[in-house]
Amino acid sequence: MTMQSINPATEEVLKSFDEVSPTQAQESLERAHDAFRAWRQTSFGERAARIQAAGRILRDQQSRWAGLITAEMGKPITEAEAEITKCAWNCDFYAEQAPQFLADEHTETDARESFVAFQPLGVVLAIMPWNFPFWQVFRFAAPALMAGNAAVLKHASNVPQCALAIEEIFTQAGLPGGLFKTLLVPGSGVEELIGDPHVAAVTLTGSSEVGERVASTAGRHLKKQVLELGGSDPFIILADADLDAAATTAARARNQNSGQSCIAAKRFIVEEAAADEFTEKFAQAVKKLQVGDPSRRETNVGPLARGDLREALARQVEESVSEGAHAVVGGSPLEGKGYFYQPTVLDGVSLDMPAFREETFGPVAAVLRARDADHAVEIANDTEYGLGSNLWTRDTERAKQLARRIEAGSVFINGMVASDPRLPFGGIKRSGYGRELGAYGIREFCNIQTVWVGPAREQPAQGQSQAGQAGAKSSAE
Repeated sequence: MTMQSINPATEEVLKSFDEVSPTQAQESLERAHDAFRAWRQTSFGERAARIQAAGRILRDQQSRWAGLITAEMGKPITEAEAEITKCAWNCDFYAEQAPQFLADEHTETDARESFVAFQPLGVVLAIMPWNFPFWQVFRFAAPALMAGNAAVLKHASNVPQCALAIEEIFTQAGLPGGLFKTLLVPGSGVEELIGDPHVAAVTLTGSSEVGERVASTAGRHLKKQVLELGGSDPFIILADADLDAAATTAARARNQNSGQSCIAAKRFIVEEAAADEFTEKFAQAVKKLQVGDPSRRETNVGPLARGDLREALARQVEESVSEGAHAVVGGSPLEGKGYFYQPTVLDGVSLDMPAFREETFGPVAAVLRARDADHAVEIANDTEYGLGSNLWTRDTERAKQLARRIEAGSVFINGMVASDPRLPFGGIKRSGYGRELGAYGIREFCNIQTVWVGPAREQPAQGQSQAGQAGAKSSAE
């Protein structure tokens, strides 16, 4: 079987690759496990040298890697360059912060000494999507490797060149052979990879439906998972918001990566008093976006990554319009070569339409109207997803209180949702569980190990609390 790399802007087949056999995949997992056993014994300094080297390679060859992203999945070139820069930042961040994030945590108990240690788990299998083909890999790989794990990548089948390029980067950076490995296997081969005894844990970024299958398989084998799944992020605009800033940001938030992002704003919930003015400003900002060849620096919106994705988006728009929504801007695919879809703003969207209920993965925005702030939060939470969210108002103290009522992994007030190495990232509900990035992210693939050093100290004869007595008894038992 072969795997094809296709340029979504031209529909040209760029290159074909042979898929690896189950036997080859198993051998790679065995080698990764062997590499892990040596790597876990290295110091943070030794690991950091290799991860920082990967960051330098990303920066030094930025145009090469960005060009691959643009050619293989259609990301506008300026966004592809920014993606590579962010990957390099993530490498530097974890190389510097891992010793602090994974330092032993000492706790006073009846032991002579007791502490929590963070030990690597082993081989982490990463099942990654095509929409941020470098970032989503480095987002998991830098912390996993710095924690002492090995990493095996099963990337999306439409970005094999990016997948192999990432392995090349880590090889150039001096990682031991087999410690990071790309496996060109089809989706049908994932279950066997998860079940392999050399795999200790699984991380997935993808759809909620794929998340269900991966979680089921990993759970059957009792393996740790981190799942970052779909999203239908609300973008709430209250009547007192800076509407010019909100509309400008909204156009970018919905159409970043040509609308193909789990954390792209998708449902624009506007307080009724500001709805007409915001929608007009939003529509004008969207009209200014330039659609076309993603290799041109002036392009803001490129093609969708595959033809079937465009068909699905068109169906969602057509059904929503037939149920009463109307397109203020756009509303249909572009003719000609490439999987292009017009940036679209739908007004008059209701809660039962596909544009609201389903995750729209492309440059289509749904505008809904709310009576007041409480109603806006109610609409925002009326979804099976819970990844990111936006809230716009000049009253930031009020916003911080409203943010606590929004059911999402993150709330960005007067700004656009984005992942940041310094902050934990992830979702709730059907957007998944677990966290990436920050201190929480690097600890996800660690054995959080309690170390108790005895013999136990004598407890105070008098004044000992009931809790302390219970603790002493538990220790004795």
